[in-house]
Amino acid sequence: MAGHSKWANIKHRKGAQDAKRAKMFTRISKEIMIAVKEGNDPDPNNNPRLRLAIQNARGINMPKDNIQRAIDKASDKSTDQLAEMTFEGHAPGGVGIFVECMTDNNNRTVSDVRSIFNKRGGSLGKNGSLSFIFERKGVFTIPKKADLNLEELELELIDAGAEEFDSEGEMLIVTTSMEDFGNMQKKLDELNIEAENAGLQRIPNSTQEVDLATAKKVLAMVEEFEENDDVQNVYHNLEMTPELEKELS
Repeated sequence: MAGHSKWANIKHRKGAQDAKRAKMFTRISKEIMIAVKEGNDPDPNNNPRLRLAIQNARGINMPKDNIQRAIDKASDKSTDQLAEMTFEGHAPGGVGIFVECMTDNNNRTVSDVRSIFNKRGGSLGKNGSLSFIFERKGVFTIPKKADLNLEELELELIDAGAEEFDSEGEMLIVTTSMEDFGNMQKKLDELNIEAENAGLQRIPNSTQEVDLATAKKVLAMVEEFEENDDVQNVYHNLEMTPELEKELS
């Protein structure tokens, strides 16, 4: 029943900077704030995006006080408005890079993103230029609890639109189409299962293989993007070859 998620082998295993709790908290706080502002409602019971953001905050053990602080800040009319921005371009070797940002200063973010592309030997393209490479998919990370019958669960989730399953240690990764994201959330709620993390991700339809030296340049670019305070997510279609996996281990 289990398939193999395309993104599992090619995603960049984020290193030390993503282990920094403060950085992860900042990203989730921004997601909470924009969810409150866009939904125009600080009540997660009436705001699905906020409910999802709070769920993801719990998944990284974000304290309740931090969550409430982000909600209160978003509700304060004097708080700077956050805007979502996306950038598409290429890293060395023709590897596609998709950057998602949340910012209170568009000019700063555009300048920073362009600078990283240029400095790292890449090029910033037009929005939509990588639409043929990346497809938005729903991705749910579900803890494998002792009382969970995985075979029965997979059958239930297939009915809700699950396309692929991937097992990573103590986690089950479920992938759906973007259109079935809401259906999967409802199904998990019905089953009283709370995903550790859930969201729409940009999954590459194809990968780009490059030599080891070029791959290191690509990953250095990805890491610099991830260290930027305005960047929420970075996606790429670099092929994680056995040689590269060995180098990173």
